[in-house]
Amino acid sequence: MRNDVSYIKRPNRPLQVYAIIFLIVLYTPVLFLPLFSFNDSIYVRFPLKGFTIQWYFELWERAQVWNSLMNSIKVGICVSIASTGLGIFAAKALTNYRLPGRPSIIGFIMLPLVVPGIIFGVALLVLLSQMGVPLSLYTVAIGHMIVCLPFSIATLLPRFEGFDRSIEEASADLGENAWWTFWRVTFPVVYPGVVASLLLSFTISFDEFIMAFFLSGTEPTLPMYIWGQLRFPQEFPSILALSSIILFVSFLLVFIGQWINRDDAYGK
Repeated sequence: MRNDVSYIKRPNRPLQVYAIIFLIVLYTPVLFLPLFSFNDSIYVRFPLKGFTIQWYFELWERAQVWNSLMNSIKVGICVSIASTGLGIFAAKALTNYRLPGRPSIIGFIMLPLVVPGIIFGVALLVLLSQMGVPLSLYTVAIGHMIVCLPFSIATLLPRFEGFDRSIEEASADLGENAWWTFWRVTFPVVYPGVVASLLLSFTISFDEFIMAFFLSGTEPTLPMYIWGQLRFPQEFPSILALSSIILFVSFLLVFIGQWINRDDAYGK
């Protein structure tokens, strides 16, 4: 028996090597962004010509950067709240009730995860144009909702599936209505998933480019501003600095969301 246990716990060396190679191939190109953002030259070259942080200071003096940043934050906050709110109701309905064709419903909800974003972007652009809806931050938020909602539901479903329904039944037996039962009993149990959904949805909306490319009007989001500045070589170092900041903040938000969700799942 001891030999079997030791065999099970023995690390899988080939799998570890594969995981390390996979992470290197995946993240090495991304990690070059912060490296080249400190280069004292407008041209990307290696080795670096010199070390400087002037490109980061230049960002603080650009009004367009701040305007596009605020647009992305506004859209991200609205989309994350709306996606999480709808995700809560969807996850609760999918786990509480025996819906006919439940796997098909879940597959339909998760469809935006596999369908290319350009398809949804073009379809929404045609639909909004036919309806006479002007392009603005509102249309961008609608497009981001399509992208973020599946991630929100996927984050919240495990929380509701592992929820003890007898607690809600006990609350109902004590005279609480459905709303107060959810607010006082269900929500405190699933709130780590709610926080994780908010952070993940905000991060995805903040970084989303394809939907914003088709649906934005005269108020660009931050990814659209970056795309517009790539036409000018002298702006490229500042774009690298801005991209590095976005990369760091995105990793931080996703890490915090996953950490909250995982720690509560393990009862820590």
